[in-house]
Amino acid sequence: MPLDLAAIRTAHERIRQHIHRTPVLTSARLDAASGASLFFKCENFQKVGAFKARGATNAVFALDDETAKRGVATHSSGNHAAALSRAANLRGIAAHIVMPSNSPKVKVRAVEGYGGRIVFCEPNQRAREEACARVIAETGATLIHPFENEEVMAGQGTIAIELLEDVPDLDLFLCPVGGGGVLCGTAIAAKSLRPEIRVIAVEPAGADDAAQSFRQHRLIYQEQKNTIADGLRTNLGAPNFELVQRYVDDIVTVSDEAIVAAMRGIWETMKIVVEPSGAVPYAAVLGERVDLRGKRVGLVLTGGNVDLDALPWMAK
Repeated sequence: MPLDLAAIRTAHERIRQHIHRTPVLTSARLDAASGASLFFKCENFQKVGAFKARGATNAVFALDDETAKRGVATHSSGNHAAALSRAANLRGIAAHIVMPSNSPKVKVRAVEGYGGRIVFCEPNQRAREEACARVIAETGATLIHPFENEEVMAGQGTIAIELLEDVPDLDLFLCPVGGGGVLCGTAIAAKSLRPEIRVIAVEPAGADDAAQSFRQHRLIYQEQKNTIADGLRTNLGAPNFELVQRYVDDIVTVSDEAIVAAMRGIWETMKIVVEPSGAVPYAAVLGERVDLRGKRVGLVLTGGNVDLDALPWMAK
């Protein structure tokens, strides 16, 4: 099935019983500070603490029985790893997970808790892909790519369906971008349901390959990433880039300092925990990277799995 609104609706029906319909929260204080009406889609309350539960669950349950029994495999810094481990556990199959050696401990523990079999690798994209290829060759498992898989993207797109059901008259959608899975799924759903909506991606300045690619109209690869937002250290996927060019209106970047300030603002004002990658859309609001005045804005808080070791850094 092509990645379109029909595929995303099918994904929603497939995964509905296995995920949370997460709340949309608002804050009068944050609205007043921004001059806009902000609607936070709280995927930090999702299963495994992140939106990744949607895409991984859709991909695992879309497999036929013969394929599924050989297990699944992926490479991920954490949230997709935990989500795939959980989805495989629900279906009763093996999950082989390649994780960078610098993955946050909280995310490693989550993968272990869901029964994922971890293989560690060097913290770069090439090492992740090579290790994952070896695992697949040894086990016969099916690759469930964290962002290039269309079933994964369709699952992530269910975020936009739910948000626009709850707040149908949004003017703008702010979404983080790393590999591009959640961005592509939500952009396709949002533009299909509300063609006039603007979709803007937000990326850390220290991992800005998507923004560079968008500006130069060609895919840019970055070997090294330098950002506190560990979930956004991946490079934009090639199929994702094609969809970004079609469905995304702009990509803006934010500093790590803005990301930390956004985390603090959300924690202190809304009393909810959000991880650095999840705070990136609100960092764009704080940094006035997008013209929001008088607009109704949806923001995806993609996860809440905070590594407690990062808190001293945050306090500086």
